[in-house]
Amino acid sequence: MRTTIRGALAALALLPALALSALGAPAASAASAASPSPSASASGTPAPATKAGTSFLTAVNLSPNQDANVSVSTGDYLYWAFGAAEGQTPTVNLTVGLAPSADRHGPQTWSVEVFDGLRRRQACTAGTQNATAEQSAGSLALNCTLREVRTWAEPWSGDPLPGTYYVRLSVSDVPQPDLGLASSVQLHVAAKGDADNAQPEGGELKAPLVPPAGGGASTAKAAAPVAQEEHWYTGWFSGWNSRWYWTIGGGFLAALAGILGYRLTRHPRGHRPGHYGAVPSQGSHQSGHYTGSDRP
Repeated sequence: MRTTIRGALAALALLPALALSALGAPAASAASAASPSPSASASGTPAPATKAGTSFLTAVNLSPNQDANVSVSTGDYLYWAFGAAEGQTPTVNLTVGLAPSADRHGPQTWSVEVFDGLRRRQACTAGTQNATAEQSAGSLALNCTLREVRTWAEPWSGDPLPGTYYVRLSVSDVPQPDLGLASSVQLHVAAKGDADNAQPEGGELKAPLVPPAGGGASTAKAAAPVAQEEHWYTGWFSGWNSRWYWTIGGGFLAALAGILGYRLTRHPRGHRPGHYGAVPSQGSHQSGHYTGSDRP
């Protein structure tokens, strides 16, 4: 009996502690939910990308307002992709952190290039595309400002159009022993203007140059494929065996034309043309005898 009473009193003594712990758990969970995560900023800007591609196919896609902060090796080709819409003027800014000067053996020259979705190199209207850092320098800056993205353009013009753009960073001149040294790259893409700033060109682009390879670079919806118009003669020029039909038919017509031409141009058999006259017989003349008009 005494043991039962002691157990009940101990349980009653634990009730306030259990109540306090129950009240403190929601408060702690609310506080943890309210605190921002280390990878996300208060303004909603995406975290910087920490990787770079080594070709156009493996280029890392950057979301709008997303930067890149990558640790690389000197001598590698680095690729990123971003989206641009009509009316915008994109600017690519790069800062390259070089290896310690004690580990380098001479100056380094870095280059930045921008390509459109068709992998055509786009000209820079402003900025430093090629920069050389001396051995004592710790970093160098590169930037490139593109032309304003147009709403449409002729295929031969090469003007920038809405779609995906690629940034390529490379080392164009570096001492051989410096290849492979650790470096760092910071990339920032800024764009001025919007669709309201686009110049009216009298045309409309149905779809971007190429569909973006990944999320974040999409700027327009791809147009639905247009069905090809068919005619009564469409089937004559399609199919893997259509060339054989045309070859056999052409050979037959050529042979028929040759036969008809021969029939029209050859002489009749066994007959000479009439304008030559009749040939006199050989027995009508005697040697040494002339009669009448046969005399010379």
